[in-house]
Amino acid sequence: MQKESLIQKIEKYHVLVGVIGLGYVGLPLAVEKARAGFKTTGFDVQQKKVDMVNQGINYIGDVVQEDLASLVKNGMLRATSDFSFVKDCDFIAICVPTPLDEHQQPDITYVRDSVMEIAKYLKKDSIVVLESTTYPGTTEELVKPLLEEGSGLVCGEDFYLGFSPERVDPGNLLYKTKNTPKVVGGIGKDATEVIAAMYRAVLSSDVTEVSSPAVAEMEKILENTYRNVNIGLVNELAQLCHEMGISIWEVIDAAKTKPYGFQAFYPGPGLGGHCIPLDPYYLSWKAREYGFHTSMIESSMMINDRMPEYTVERASKILNRFKKALNGSKILMLGVAYKQDIDDYRESPALNVIDILEKQGAVVTYHDPWVAEYHHKGKVVKGEKELSVSLLEEADLVIITTAHSSVDYDLVQKHAKAIFDTKNVMKAIAGRDNIEVL
Repeated sequence: MQKESLIQKIEKYHVLVGVIGLGYVGLPLAVEKARAGFKTTGFDVQQKKVDMVNQGINYIGDVVQEDLASLVKNGMLRATSDFSFVKDCDFIAICVPTPLDEHQQPDITYVRDSVMEIAKYLKKDSIVVLESTTYPGTTEELVKPLLEEGSGLVCGEDFYLGFSPERVDPGNLLYKTKNTPKVVGGIGKDATEVIAAMYRAVLSSDVTEVSSPAVAEMEKILENTYRNVNIGLVNELAQLCHEMGISIWEVIDAAKTKPYGFQAFYPGPGLGGHCIPLDPYYLSWKAREYGFHTSMIESSMMINDRMPEYTVERASKILNRFKKALNGSKILMLGVAYKQDIDDYRESPALNVIDILEKQGAVVTYHDPWVAEYHHKGKVVKGEKELSVSLLEEADLVIITTAHSSVDYDLVQKHAKAIFDTKNVMKAIAGRDNIEVL
């Protein structure tokens, strides 16, 4: 392979791009590749997504509808479920889910299946990059052998392979795919340079080159484990502060006035999203291969995983004051999205809170201006379309589990019997007799 010739192709925008997986990571990446001037094909096994992209219809919050429609119309972006078109691609980015299985262990089925399909059609002088968050070693121990075995090609001689972790924060108004710094680690220095050149041709942000895919994989795990551990710390302190009659929210506000050595993290009913609740499990699972136990990380995971139960315990105590049992009480949940002002409810702690409440006999309804319905454990649950006075007055308890900015919290305070605010979103409300904060 000629590194220089590939870099020249990139500089001339003669590289045909393939993006495997058109979800929260893949579709924004495909759009940015196409916007930069690279003809791009998106691959997905869900025909509904393929059809929507080809019709220029957006379904991801971080993608601008007009951009998608224009790129499709101009022939710069298309989608397909036929992996044979991989044979036309020079650069292939893998952006598929990496969930946990029922035993809380890494489920890399989507990565494995995608790589095996790519291998059937991989051509010489191609570049393959895994973006899916995973345990350190995946690129070299799993992806490389599968590509070589399935294609008959040799990594480093016939194709380049590397890892560049996705950094997508749904709903972030400042940082999108285009301007978020990238990290690249390839198998060999040449692979790293070529992959980095490809991202630099697309992004307006810095691209940091590291020495191997394993470093890049561990870097991504560190980013999210750092947040998991710190959120676990404040969740534990929130429980202690409640027992001591101290506001954890006031404590954090005071601590963050320090201009160095402290970063504010906040408690809540649990962790949501695809990365922070899952990545520590990937690391602790891999660590056991080396006889190593990630004790601090595992402790934070235990604390965070238990927060939905703690939320229900606190809710039960609030109802107790009204001489109401949790069994039979009407609970209104405000928010099922895992963070404010987005429609993403993956791994949302609110769903776990609802499950626990219902197991204990509560009658639960929800309102979320971003999520009209959700799919969970084989069920489709529809929300209340309108946050009406009657809905609030009929509830024995309102639990706020997502801090959506479009909710009328003054209305909630005026008409709810009791409110459990797990996000401190009502901190500016003056009348607080019916409000309890996590």
